[in-house]
Amino acid sequence: LQTIEKLIIVSVRNLENILNRFRERMVPMAFAETFKALSDPVRREILVLLKKEKLSAGEIGKHFEMTGATISYHLKILKKADLIRETKYKNFIYYELNISVVEELMLWLSDLKGDSTL
Repeated sequence: LQTIEKLIIVSVRNLENILNRFRERMVPMAFAETFKALSDPVRREILVLLKKEKLSAGEIGKHFEMTGATISYHLKILKKADLIRETKYKNFIYYELNISVVEELMLWLSDLKGDSTL
């Protein structure tokens, strides 16, 4: 039981630290980048795809009827907002959802709403 209590205390402290870091980091420019990235339905769909698995730009492009350059543009906006990360493996670049930024955004929105149960 003490171990579980310690884990809960550590988890709460971690969430508080994330929220505090987010508050410190979230200047108006960061808000602008995040919400700009989320404002486009194609970018939101890319995030949904990346929620399931890492994908290359080509694999992402197969889900849309647009050029590779357009997909690259959307990926660039998402990277600039820190909503996705890229990892290189051999000759490919794979993209994945940056969960920590999504969690920080959810915490901030929860705090804004006044909901402490999220």
